[in-house]
Amino acid sequence: MISMEKKRILIITQEMDPYINLTEASKILNQLPKHFLESGNEIRVLMPKFGNINERRHKLHEVVRLSGINVIINDEDYPLVIKVASLPGARLQVYFLDNEDFFKRKAVFTDEDNNYFEDNSDRMVFFCKGTLETVRKFGWAPDIIHCVGWMTSLIPMYLKTTYKDDPVFANSKVVYTVYKNESPAALNNNFSELLRISNDITPQHIEYFKNGDNASLLIGGTEFADALIVEEDQLDDKVQKYVKKTKKPTLNMSLGEGNVEEVSKFFFTVMN
Repeated sequence: MISMEKKRILIITQEMDPYINLTEASKILNQLPKHFLESGNEIRVLMPKFGNINERRHKLHEVVRLSGINVIINDEDYPLVIKVASLPGARLQVYFLDNEDFFKRKAVFTDEDNNYFEDNSDRMVFFCKGTLETVRKFGWAPDIIHCVGWMTSLIPMYLKTTYKDDPVFANSKVVYTVYKNESPAALNNNFSELLRISNDITPQHIEYFKNGDNASLLIGGTEFADALIVEEDQLDDKVQKYVKKTKKPTLNMSLGEGNVEEVSKFFFTVMN
């Protein structure tokens, strides 16, 4: 196990075993925070509270002191509720972002007919903005922010624009994991306008994401991240070419067979 100075590591993910298992990445997402915790670091994990996460089984409860933030989407206020549970096998809390309009339904991204929900773009922006506002409310400045899943792909861009002068994020390095996690074929037609949460976000920033398809989201997350974890053999050619072109610090690995020690060493490199 690599030894390093105690760091604050924030993991933002759309999936994590045992709560939601969408791809093989959910397994390594379960092991990573435990590993970092055992290495003497401070860890916080945030994810959406999808309606099919069993609150009773996983012993979720609301954190009243953190709830009460309102997130504006399309000029409407949506209350953000924060719930928490202890990760099995670790003295570690996982925070869940909830909202009745976006996450009460007993499904993740599609209905019973396998049609994508029309508001997936709203849900994505709500989660990304709500996550960063929650971390601000923590008053907890992370050294590394690890974003996993297409639902998190706006966060690197938000950190480089809207939140660039926020002291909580001033020294944070962003690692984005690029892997095959299928987003809707295309998010809503108004996605470009929805993601623009402040005047700091220009048409040039939006250009990377505007198509709202899987490749655009992965490329957008890649563009604004400081470093990348890449499962290269699962990506389409367009994304592969873009990732290689960036020349950013990159760890290539299979998430299904992921080695948490490799990730730990990579984070150490990025932080130093």
